[in-house]
Amino acid sequence: MITSVVESIHAVPAAEWEHLARPAGLYLSHQWLAGQEEDPTAGCAYALVRDREGGLLAAAPLYLVRDEPNDSYRPDAVLPPRLRPRVIAGARRGYHNTPLTAPALDAADRDACLVLLRDAARDFATKHHTTHWWPYLTSAAATGLARLYPDRPLHLEDDALIPLPGSGIEDYIASLPPQRRVGIRRERRAFAAAGLDVRHQALADCSEEAGVLLAGHQQDHGHDRDGVDAMTGLLQRQAAAMGTEARVVAAYDGRRMVGFCLYYHYGATTWIRAVAVDRRHPTPHLYFNLMYYLPAEDAYAHGTTGLHAGMTAIEAKRRRGAVVCGLYALVDREP
Repeated sequence: MITSVVESIHAVPAAEWEHLARPAGLYLSHQWLAGQEEDPTAGCAYALVRDREGGLLAAAPLYLVRDEPNDSYRPDAVLPPRLRPRVIAGARRGYHNTPLTAPALDAADRDACLVLLRDAARDFATKHHTTHWWPYLTSAAATGLARLYPDRPLHLEDDALIPLPGSGIEDYIASLPPQRRVGIRRERRAFAAAGLDVRHQALADCSEEAGVLLAGHQQDHGHDRDGVDAMTGLLQRQAAAMGTEARVVAAYDGRRMVGFCLYYHYGATTWIRAVAVDRRHPTPHLYFNLMYYLPAEDAYAHGTTGLHAGMTAIEAKRRRGAVVCGLYALVDREP
C-alpha cells in the first residue's frame, strides 16, 4: 500500500473518489468537498492510500483550521480542556464523519488502511505543530478507529436517521405505532388546510429568501453572528458549489416565503441540510411538514430509503420513527 497527500480534491477523479464516498454520505462526496475548498477559514489536503496498481483503497480529507466559526467544531467547546487539536480528519461539516475505505476490502486490509490514514493525519498535523482529531464519527467508524488512538471515543451528540420503507409516504406512516400514525396524519391535514403554496426549487433560485429565514432561525438559537448577510452568503456559496443537487421545498404565503427545507439526495439517503420557518406565521405544523413529511415525499419520488434528520430534537425524531446512533470524537496524542 502506498500513501500520498494531495492538495485538492480535483487531483482525484470524481468517479474514483465516489466509489469510496457514496456509501459514507453526502459530506464526504467529491462535489461537497470541492465546495468546502472555497472556505477561507481552513486549509485542506487529502490523504490517499493506493494499492500497487494505483487503485484507491482509502482516503480522508485533512483540514488545518485557522478560524472555526462553528462552535460545534471548536475543540474548546466540545473537547476536554487538555485537548486542542487544530487539524480535522474527515468531514469538517455535516456532523457525520467516517474514514473512507473501498467497499470490497477485507478486514485485515481495511485495518491496515486505517493505520495509514491515521499516520498521514498525524504527519500532516505534526508539520503544522499541532495534533488531529476526528469529529462526529459514526458508531461504526469510531469502533474501527478506536484502537489507533490513546483515549476512548468521546460521545458528542446523537444522530437520527428515519427509515423510509415501501414506495410512498403512506408506507412510512403505516410503519409507525398507531398513535403516531394518527398524529402525523393530523399534522399533514392541518398544514394542507392552511392553503400555503408549496414549491420545489433549486437553492440558487431562492437563496436570498431562505437566507433571511435561516438568519432568524440561527439568532433564535443564540447564534448572534449568523446574520442575514452571513447566512445568505453561505447558501449562495452552497448553491454555486452543489448546483441543482441543492434542492429546496418551501412554503409561500402569497409571494412571501414562510419556511423552507434544504436537502440533498445522495446515495440511498436524503440528507436534510437546513430548515427554517417564520415562527410568527399561524400555519399549524409548518416546521414538522417542512422538516419531515415534504422531504420524505420527495425522497420516495427519488428512490432513497432513508431521511437523515441529524442532531438535536432527538425525541421528536424518535417519535417519527428515527433510528438513533451516537456520534463520537477521537483525538490523537500529543507529539
